[in-house]
Amino acid sequence: MSLFKSLLLAILATLLLTYMFGYSVMQFFDIDIYMNHQVVEPLKAISVSALIAVIVVLVAVAIIVSVFGSIIFVGMLVFGCIIMAVIGVFWPIFLMALIIWLIARDKKSHRSHA
Repeated sequence: MSLFKSLLLAILATLLLTYMFGYSVMQFFDIDIYMNHQVVEPLKAISVSALIAVIVVLVAVAIIVSVFGSIIFVGMLVFGCIIMAVIGVFWPIFLMALIIWLIARDKKSHRSHA
């Protein structure tokens, strides 16, 4: 599953769960939210909390991707440096092995007689 698809599913799940549980909790405990001495509708109150939850999820995904992405990038750089150093040191041996293999290989072709 791609990162973008996973992120969209996580945002959708966060919105739905926040709405379902938030509305249930507000109704069960009879909670009213006031703003400027007016009662805020439950849907608006839950929407604000869901928006905050989505922002927190996006920030968490950005942090996780950047940290693990950096670790993977550094690991790949170290691995690439080791491989290039090995090739740089042993290239004459690899070249001689290639030449010997080209000279000593079996040159017969295996054709089926039909």
